[in-house]
Amino acid sequence: MLTIGVLALQGAIKEHLDRLQSLPQVKGILVKTTMELEDVDGLILPGGESTAMGKLLREFDLLEPLTAKIKAGLPVWGTCAGMILLAKSISGQPDNHLGVMNICVQRNGYGSQLDSFSVNTVLPDIANTPIPLVFIRAPYVESVGQDVKILAKIDDKIVAVEQDNMLATAFHPELTSDLTFHKYFADKVRKAQTA
Repeated sequence: MLTIGVLALQGAIKEHLDRLQSLPQVKGILVKTTMELEDVDGLILPGGESTAMGKLLREFDLLEPLTAKIKAGLPVWGTCAGMILLAKSISGQPDNHLGVMNICVQRNGYGSQLDSFSVNTVLPDIANTPIPLVFIRAPYVESVGQDVKILAKIDDKIVAVEQDNMLATAFHPELTSDLTFHKYFADKVRKAQTA
């Protein structure tokens, strides 16, 4: 049984938890403390408001322990705001949050809440059939550095990337009933266990 945590400070927490509970041999738990962080085999950083989440990570004294765990190999998946938390650099901002993934992101790259949209597309590295991708005030990746694999582009904008134990998506798989990305992440966590 895998234990996959959802960072439960702010954002789309329940939706990720619901998707995890739908997977066989996976237990989803909420993570708000360093003790809870110790209990997980993998962690999802949900969508939400990245500035608020970064502030809460600092207030809950989770920023440094989480950064250390990710650098030590903890599988982590950031969706939307979670992608921004992982990024080494954020376009137009002098500072970052966790700063562990070799990407530069553009916050609100797709404009306001009104510019939210959904597409169905095939991502060869993830699934052979079209899967729904939901974008809500989404970021996108402006540039990638060493060891970063691009998993998806929409209109020439990079929207999903992977680097070692890290996965980041600009879209929200938890807001659809499709479990493809949650299964993909669970498999990544499983592989890390056996590595």
